[in-house]
Amino acid sequence: MTGAEILAQKLAAAGCKRAFGIPGGEVLALIDALDKADMKFILTKHENAAGFMAEGGWHADGAPGVLIATLGPGVANAVNVVANAMQDHVPLLFLTGCVDWAKAERYTHQVFDHRALLSPIVKASFRAEHGSIGLVAEKALAIACEDQPGPVHIDLPIEVAEHPSKETVRPLLNPVLNSAAFSASQNSVFNHAILELQNAKKPIAIAGLDAVNGNASGIINIFCHEHNIPLITTYKAKGIIDEEDPLVIGGVGLSPKADQIVLPLLENSDCIVLLGYDPIEMRAGWCHPWTEEKTVIEISPVLRTHGMHWVSHRLHGQIVPTLTQVHETLNKQASSTKWQDGEAQTARDDLRSSFMPRASEDPESFGPEFVFSILNKILPKQKIATADSGAHRILLSQIWTCHEPRSLLQSTALCTMGCAVPLAMGYKLAKPSHHVVAFVGDAGLEMVLGELATLRDLKLPILIVVLVDESLALIELKQRAAKLSNLGVDFYGSDFPAITKALGGYGCWIDTKEELEQETKQALSRDTFTVLACRIGQHAYDGKF
Repeated sequence: MTGAEILAQKLAAAGCKRAFGIPGGEVLALIDALDKADMKFILTKHENAAGFMAEGGWHADGAPGVLIATLGPGVANAVNVVANAMQDHVPLLFLTGCVDWAKAERYTHQVFDHRALLSPIVKASFRAEHGSIGLVAEKALAIACEDQPGPVHIDLPIEVAEHPSKETVRPLLNPVLNSAAFSASQNSVFNHAILELQNAKKPIAIAGLDAVNGNASGIINIFCHEHNIPLITTYKAKGIIDEEDPLVIGGVGLSPKADQIVLPLLENSDCIVLLGYDPIEMRAGWCHPWTEEKTVIEISPVLRTHGMHWVSHRLHGQIVPTLTQVHETLNKQASSTKWQDGEAQTARDDLRSSFMPRASEDPESFGPEFVFSILNKILPKQKIATADSGAHRILLSQIWTCHEPRSLLQSTALCTMGCAVPLAMGYKLAKPSHHVVAFVGDAGLEMVLGELATLRDLKLPILIVVLVDESLALIELKQRAAKLSNLGVDFYGSDFPAITKALGGYGCWIDTKEELEQETKQALSRDTFTVLACRIGQHAYDGKF
């Protein structure tokens, strides 16, 4: 087999079914090899969108995402989404074409050091060579998936991709997440942590994206319920326990209004349990949110070195086996004495009521909170939402109800714009039966308008809801708060329905709640994509989060 065929077979054996990107001469052999290995190559309009589509597919079926770029500008275009995969803990295989060593010494057109560019934003970078192609593929898959997932880069020279290799192709070593637990046997840290948790009257848990990646929903549900421990989540971990459950306080991370409700709860807690919680998802309000006198037990697959908060007991291991040991060691008899003052329930109720539309408001008013609450009710319970970065994402993440993990997808660590639509596309490709809705601001949609053509070509009937205020609302809010001049944040509006029609979808303007309800119901049965352009007006987010 050629080097490209060896690499493609390894990826297919790991469960990868699709690859996304834009072809160039240097990756043609690789794309052909993927096709022979029954991996479908999806053409996109930009490498950044291709990477987010790959991530969306991973959320749906669990297989590592595959992103392909040609040398030079293709690699450079993908830097944002690779950095996002690193910060958002996404297992992404980034495969790039390159010229051979000898040629690179004298041929400079489009040539630069891919590995040097990518090294700060990937877990590892390899150059495939004859004799080690299969080994490099296995290493890349294992590193991308192990402990805390992330992107791994493979540079594939043309000569290696196109020519036969003499190496023996062995069966793939299983690249599953490391299942090793923290070793509790005779461990004083573990025993002391159990004692603190056992005696706590107001224990509380915070779950983050590593708990989602570790498939820890089941054990967290058992742990919280059997020991009566309320749960706070990051936005990425929403739904790890159904948010209708009375033990779930809600999601936090970006909203000062939410912080005013939740942080006092942490201050009054006598034991905080961190479950795969990485504060890379959080804003400044979560820097040192508790004192060093607080008992804080952290369970994480990797050692955290961020310095964002104090931890008294570190249990380093995968979430499921480690938390299982904690749960099985605790005495369940004490659970009835937890949180007897109703404080946690009050915080839960306050968090929900603070963001929902008020019944007393003008019945003709139409703001983003109405858009989110209406869609939340109309769409089926088994639905997937994606959110772009911007003011709408903060409000949406507080209003939207998640019933299971990975049902609200977003860029929470890098907070990059232009992610919502391709995330939705990638998920829908992998799970066509699911209803998928993408929430995006008007500026964010303008960044990825070309991918509406990709939607047309793939025949994906997703719903895109664009919040139209003709402004970078979150940045404009910060500008006004700092008493700075209005510069570089406002723009003229685009005719999104006309653009949508031109690119093969159905689009319409939405100005009322009634129009939104009617058009949403019709979109659910449409066989093409729908863009609902909701005109919310400028300053629509003032005081909302």
